[in-house]
Amino acid sequence: MIAIGERINGMFTDIKNAIAEKDGEPVKRWALRQLEAGADYLDVNVGTASKTPADAVKWLVERVAEAAPNAAVAIDSPKHEVMKAGLQACRDSGIAKTMINSTTGQREKLEVNFGLAKEYGASVICLTMDQRGIPNDVDYRVEAAANIMAAAMEFELPTESILLDPIAMPVKHAQEKIGFIFEAIRQFTLICSPPPHIVVGLSNTGQGTTQKELVNRTFLVMAILNGLDAAILDVCDAELMHAAITAELILNKQVYSDDFIKAYMSRAR
Repeated sequence: MIAIGERINGMFTDIKNAIAEKDGEPVKRWALRQLEAGADYLDVNVGTASKTPADAVKWLVERVAEAAPNAAVAIDSPKHEVMKAGLQACRDSGIAKTMINSTTGQREKLEVNFGLAKEYGASVICLTMDQRGIPNDVDYRVEAAANIMAAAMEFELPTESILLDPIAMPVKHAQEKIGFIFEAIRQFTLICSPPPHIVVGLSNTGQGTTQKELVNRTFLVMAILNGLDAAILDVCDAELMHAAITAELILNKQVYSDDFIKAYMSRAR
């Protein structure tokens, strides 16, 4: 599974304060802690923490690069100028592996973000929705996914650089729609060969529940069973990560050993 660490985000108080005070230590600590916990990418998101987000994302990326020069980074912003500033900061800092988080299936947004992906050699998380808004069923998600993959072909982006997001819904408010997500994931695996990666923002699922960790853990295992192979998540939740690793082991995606968790966590990145 591609694990994308969610913690370098201006919505968290310590990162918000770090941005305001230009204190790089919390950013560096979270970069290293998440990588040690198994993150394949570090999501970098200014959020609402700065009135000059393009400058702030550059500063965040530079701090990550100081702590972990070999880290892979996902730039998380809906604003083109912030995304470009983050990707350029990665390039200037020597960070070779990058991701755009995220775009939707609206044609104009795909053109902008796929253009950036070509320019910077980045992967792209694509929300399976368009101008019609949040999807309420499976067919809409699959239609949007097919349009996204067709556009990726036009831009000559490799399939493995696309991560389709079926848009996870909070179980507290949309319990009856959770099954649509699993069915959409199953159908995404059939869109093309090889199939694209499939990702969810896991924290959305347990949002507002009293058992958030348990809800997220169970959802993740069920989604992996249906074909999910990436997630934006709290990689420092050891039980969550161990559940994902074990699910992939049972599905024969990992080689068994008595120390299979240790072997997975120590693998070359």
